[in-house]
Amino acid sequence: MSDMFVLSEEHQAIREAVRAVAEAKIAPFAAEVDEEARWPKEAAAALLAADFHAPHVPEEFGGAGADALATVLVIEEIARVCVSSSLIPAVNKLGSLPVMISGDEDIKKKYLSRLAAGEGFSYCLSEPDAGSDAANQKTKAVRDGDDWILNGVKRWISNAGESEFYTVLAVTDPDKRTKGISAFVVEKSDEGVSFGAPEKKLGIKGSPTLEVYLDNVRIPGDRMIGAEGTGFATAMKTLDHTRVTIAAQAVGVAQGALDYALGYVQERTQFGKKISEFQGIEFMLADMGMKVEAARQLTYAAAGRSERGDKDLTFFGAAAKAFASDTAMQVTTDAVQLLGGYGFTKDYPVERMMRDAKITQIYEGTNQVQRIVMARQLLSGIQSTL
Repeated sequence: MSDMFVLSEEHQAIREAVRAVAEAKIAPFAAEVDEEARWPKEAAAALLAADFHAPHVPEEFGGAGADALATVLVIEEIARVCVSSSLIPAVNKLGSLPVMISGDEDIKKKYLSRLAAGEGFSYCLSEPDAGSDAANQKTKAVRDGDDWILNGVKRWISNAGESEFYTVLAVTDPDKRTKGISAFVVEKSDEGVSFGAPEKKLGIKGSPTLEVYLDNVRIPGDRMIGAEGTGFATAMKTLDHTRVTIAAQAVGVAQGALDYALGYVQERTQFGKKISEFQGIEFMLADMGMKVEAARQLTYAAAGRSERGDKDLTFFGAAAKAFASDTAMQVTTDAVQLLGGYGFTKDYPVERMMRDAKITQIYEGTNQVQRIVMARQLLSGIQSTL
């Protein structure tokens, strides 16, 4: 049991490899990507070249075959320098996991191999009236012979317009509530697919967030993911796994902010000494470091459960996401405080990190929803004690 909380040599090697790519090819463009609110093309190219753009894709489909912990390490290390860029592997997993969980061999082979080759995958669950209430779907899919015709609007879709493929949730039987919702793969090139204007956001400005419009989009029946009526269950299972990737983003950005603050306080002098020597500063740093490490351990524990498919994954995924994102918001805010007036300017990266951290408390289920999820798991007796 002594090595239980030590990363394997293989996982450590993955961390080092991703960090090298992130520092050399992603970090230099992070401020510009944020300032110009543009797609991080340099990061996208570097991640694809290193096979870190969708590391979760199994080897049989041409992917790297990374386990859940390795995927978390990839996302964490990218988010440490640029949260926008970390959405490339995170959203690719979110979009394609329904296919991996519920798709048949044909749909897996068709789409996972193309994802491994570099074509992106987004996830279309949210709608204007279906946010936290994800079951309130208005998008409809109507059967027409062997085909389905989709109509509706999806909102808050990460990497929309850049991704080639979209997992779309749609109502196939309005009388059955959640059991009347099915999942489909829609392609960007399908006739009737269009996109809204990019949202003007507080943070993660390098990851485009757009509405997706489906106007009489006809798709063949073999693009349904799993059986009819199983889409909502697949969507919820997907989020159990991918909340762990949001926790990883949060840990990464918190670590990046802490690293920068540590360097700054050891150089900045006031009252004749380095500000790192003041106890008030030391206590802030201690709390930041403690919480980042607690968030990291909880995230890795959740990743292990994701990989094994443990029955307490739902609790751990929600706990890791909520705790790590709350930590990220606090740590990045404290980093801005430690830099004083400089922290409030765009000449230093911590204000960007603070803005980017905020979304981790909101997307893939707000932290209020995570607490509902955790409480229900606790009340049903599904929580492990390691």
